[in-house]
Amino acid sequence: MTAVVVKNMSFKAGQTLTIKGVPNADATNFAINVGHEQDIALHMNPRFDAHGDQRTIVCNSYQGGKWCEEVRDAANFPFQAGKEFKILVTFNAKEFQVTLSDGSVVRFPNRPGDSKYRNMKFEGDARILGIEIK
Repeated sequence: MTAVVVKNMSFKAGQTLTIKGVPNADATNFAINVGHEQDIALHMNPRFDAHGDQRTIVCNSYQGGKWCEEVRDAANFPFQAGKEFKILVTFNAKEFQVTLSDGSVVRFPNRPGDSKYRNMKFEGDARILGIEIK
């Protein structure tokens, strides 16, 4: 998939970003990035089988030109190749809360601590069906 980039969209603390998509039949991984032009506050990378991980969700942030410390969650992996998923992302000054299709929640620190993000990028082995902010 070619990356889907959304710029100049206002995603504010307290709002919910809903992402619907379908991993490709042969998916190895895909990524959802939320942040600013250069920095990424939330990089969520569900890995079916990529970078030495299997059925693991890896979260990170990219600040000042470098990646920070990864946070891994191998306990919850509701993604299935070819099956639609729905992800709900909310955040506050301290953390992102990502609710997955099975109702499980991944928490990741809001390292920049910002209250608004304007850029989103979706890339990898998934087709994005819809993006909504409420």
